Amino acid sequence: MRELRRVIVLFAAAVCLLSGCGAGVRPEGASGQGKQDVTIILKAPAQEMNCVSNPEITNTQAFLERVGQAFAAQYEDANVTIDVKMFALADEVSAITETFDTEDAPDILYEGYFNMAGYIHTGRVVPLDDMITDAIRADIYDSAWTISRTNGNTYMMPFLTMQNILIYNKAYFRSCGLDSYCGEGTEIQNWTMDEWTEILDTLAANLPEDVHPLAMYGKNNQGDTHIMSYLRAFGSEIFDADGNFDLESPEAVQALTWLQSGVERGWYPPHPENLEMKDCSELFSTKKLVLYNFNGANKSLYDDLSNYGFVNYPGDVATSFPNGFEIFDNGDDAKIRIAKAFLRYLYETPEWLELSAGNIPMSKTVSKKYAGQITMLSDFAANSSHVVDFMNNSPNWQGSSDSVRSVFYPHIADLLAGRVTPEECAAGLNADCNAALASGRERSVLHQ
Repeated sequence: MRELRRVIVLFAAAVCLLSGCGAGVRPEGASGQGKQDVTIILKAPAQEMNCVSNPEITNTQAFLERVGQAFAAQYEDANVTIDVKMFALADEVSAITETFDTEDAPDILYEGYFNMAGYIHTGRVVPLDDMITDAIRADIYDSAWTISRTNGNTYMMPFLTMQNILIYNKAYFRSCGLDSYCGEGTEIQNWTMDEWTEILDTLAANLPEDVHPLAMYGKNNQGDTHIMSYLRAFGSEIFDADGNFDLESPEAVQALTWLQSGVERGWYPPHPENLEMKDCSELFSTKKLVLYNFNGANKSLYDDLSNYGFVNYPGDVATSFPNGFEIFDNGDDAKIRIAKAFLRYLYETPEWLELSAGNIPMSKTVSKKYAGQITMLSDFAANSSHVVDFMNNSPNWQGSSDSVRSVFYPHIADLLAGRVTPEECAAGLNADCNAALASGRERSVLHQ
């Protein structure tokens, strides 16, 4: 009986341990070391990166996976896995907003501010001021912090920025008799609208049949920011004093007329309404396109920079695409705490912060250290006066079926296809884009 009682006691003790009622209990979801297992979902659009501090890293996936693995290896309060999930730029809605309140919802997002800013107004993006040390704040340019704040709180962490201009193939300019327009070195030029028209007409008349002068596309929302740059060509600010779109102004209609005329004049690849940005990227990289978007990060597009020239968008316009991080509240305080620790680790570790070099770093330290190795850094700095705020701090820019990006491009597609007049296009853009802004303002809520 004594032996039987001993067996029963041992069995009961084993049951107690397995059910979690004794010392050294492993909580649900924890590892054998007594630490919680936590998976942080980090999402980002697939993009190239030009990292001069580590040439092995050529895209955002490699960047984020390296940082994630290093962070998890040194983090002591939990067993952390940083699950990096990439998505195509055109799949933003399905990758982000359509995953809210699911197991696939992002805890951290890394991408361009022009998309990220809209999520702040969903009430899901947490303020980050409590994780920003004095040293981190001092190292980032003040202008970067300014665009990262809403209502006095910092919701986005600036990492790098890209200045968007146009790149052109000098060989085609020369073969078409446009030598006088070729700039010297990597200077960023400006051409008058008369010069733009002359250049595009000359290229259209003299290029080989399968080569096209200028990138143009209206198939999806990838073209919103670039096309909006063209809408400033004749002096339109595209927004009014109240922050609404003003695309029925004479200057904006003139720009739409100029864009539409390019279809008949042979400026674009055939049927640009059915093309997307990556189609034009492929054409440029295979030398079937003369002028294309450029920001220094898309290094695979060109071979030797000396073979190319650089120019602002018509109207002497450039745009800036800041990239950085934001954190979502998915109802788990532990994940928010770990996500903030991840960002602080990244910004306090030179090896990872320096991966912003290659683009234009937001870090003063990194900019100074790699100034001589960053493509066209001095040229972009000299061109900063031409940069416009293309978003104008607008709500509902991205993330819903009625967002600005969702309703803008169908009107441009109709314009390029000749289905509407410039005046009709302007009216449709104003109506739908301003409705998107109104909807965003009505729905806007900040994280509490």
